[in-house]
Amino acid sequence: MGDVGDASQRLRVALRSADIVAAEDTRRTKALARALEVTIGGRVVSFYDHVETARIPVLLGEIEAGRTVLLVTDAGMPSVSDPGYRMVAACVERDLPVTCLPGPSAVTTALALSALPMERFCFDGFAPRKSGQRRTWLRTLLAEPRACVFFESPHRLADCLGDAVEVLGPDRRAAVCRELTKTYEQVVRGTLAELADWAVEGARGEITVVLAGARPEAADPADLVDEVEARIGAGLRLKDACAEVAADHGVSRRELYDAVVGARREDED
Repeated sequence: MGDVGDASQRLRVALRSADIVAAEDTRRTKALARALEVTIGGRVVSFYDHVETARIPVLLGEIEAGRTVLLVTDAGMPSVSDPGYRMVAACVERDLPVTCLPGPSAVTTALALSALPMERFCFDGFAPRKSGQRRTWLRTLLAEPRACVFFESPHRLADCLGDAVEVLGPDRRAAVCRELTKTYEQVVRGTLAELADWAVEGARGEITVVLAGARPEAADPADLVDEVEARIGAGLRLKDACAEVAADHGVSRRELYDAVVGARREDED
């Protein structure tokens, strides 16, 4: 959480009332409580990647005994590139009650600030660390029509964007969002080539990248003639059928009309 002002009243109450607070970073969770002027009422235990498996059975036992366990991760929503998934799954498996206290999300915040089309999007977590694996992953986005959000280390950002230029092309648009909701929040928008040049100078803080979806390749009007004829057969006039099909596939209405007329002439011959 960048700005403690984004903390909900439900979080404040939960920190005060939970019997156990399982924290990815106990020091940061205690600092968060101090910033919120909240006294943690229960016992604080660590819950990070390397102790998660050992902690889960103990915490499940506490929940089964009727106690409330609050899971707090360091700088993001539990389970979203942070510990928590296994704990939630274990609770569900034992039919124990689980709820979520919604809070700020770097994913949706970055999407809103990116100024990119994002009616549909996917989230890919952290980009692969090694260049070869990263390029393989980037190739899966070549034809991805949805916007893609991913996290990246500031130390690898320049290399990642450089690989993206080579795999996806220099003109794909993107946005690099740095330190969201914090004092030095920054959003840099542009083409991948522009962002790669900018990143060479170095960046600090937590990085969220939004990559625009791939533009669909324009269809050949000749390949759409049958679709136009089918709509005409359903009762539409030629011009109306051409207008609808052209809009659906992003082609010129005039070119599609000419293709239909040309195909009809060939059939007559």
